[in-house]
Amino acid sequence: MDLQGTSASGASGASLELASLKMAKSQQQEEGKATLQLLESAADVPKPSSGNPSLGANVDTYA
Repeated sequence: MDLQGTSASGASGASLELASLKMAKSQQQEEGKATLQLLESAADVPKPSSGNPSLGANVDTYA
């Protein structure tokens, strides 16, 4: 029986799994940064205001 080939294969599998986990973590961090930037940019958009609160309350759906 060749146990060395099996253990070497297992070690390379573990290193591939570790590399995959590092890449997934990196991608999650990048997505988190992008989400925070999106939220911050949305917070900067001023809300429309009007002196008349009933303005725009009724929408005419007939053309």
